[in-house]
Amino acid sequence: MSTYLLVHGAWHSGRSWERVVPLLEAAGHRVYAPSLTGYGDRVDLLGPQVGLDTHVADVVGLITGQDLHDVILVGHSYAGLVISSAANEVPERVAHLVYLDAMVPEDGESAADVQPVTRRLIELAEQSESGWRVPPLPELPAPFGLFGVTDPADVAWLRGMLSDQPVRCLQQPVRLDNPAVDAIARTHIHNVGATPEGITRRPVPATQPNGAPAQVWELPTGHDCMITMPAELSELLLKLA
Repeated sequence: MSTYLLVHGAWHSGRSWERVVPLLEAAGHRVYAPSLTGYGDRVDLLGPQVGLDTHVADVVGLITGQDLHDVILVGHSYAGLVISSAANEVPERVAHLVYLDAMVPEDGESAADVQPVTRRLIELAEQSESGWRVPPLPELPAPFGLFGVTDPADVAWLRGMLSDQPVRCLQQPVRLDNPAVDAIARTHIHNVGATPEGITRRPVPATQPNGAPAQVWELPTGHDCMITMPAELSELLLKLA
């Protein structure tokens, strides 16, 4: 049995993994899909004080609190930053890092460094009445949809779970200064369906930090593949068990 910890991206909640969790559990694995502070069943904690460091603490706290080891740590989108810093704190407990259509940072970088389009989101948040709220990105015409989701029923379901992102999440830097992190295997899963203008993806180096060849898989769908292609995503994740 393997242990999967699925970390959702900005604006989403742990509910976004609802179609993936039972597939991994049916294969005999233990699966955690928490909502980070400020989202889902923890939306009441949303506030300007919430940042990347808060979400890293969420993940590290779950891993240590449940005494998890050999974790397959999956981060979607913004959560590529979260899992990177979390692994930096408890590398001995993480067996594999999975960057799912995710931001892949270097030490000291923030979301604004990894995905430059977020700089505009930060500016708009700082100029807004709240001074800190970053609202979810709007639904776009097909084939882009809402985070790559185009089915009307799925769009309605997804919209119901979205909440604002605190601007500090996009400003705080990742910490990757623990040499032990380099030994952790990495897999990158890229969703190669329609991508809105301005969204960029860094090329994956041919060699992982641990010296192994890069492992990059693709899914022919939009950004929220856990909603649009849960079976196919689960099949890829099960290869890492």
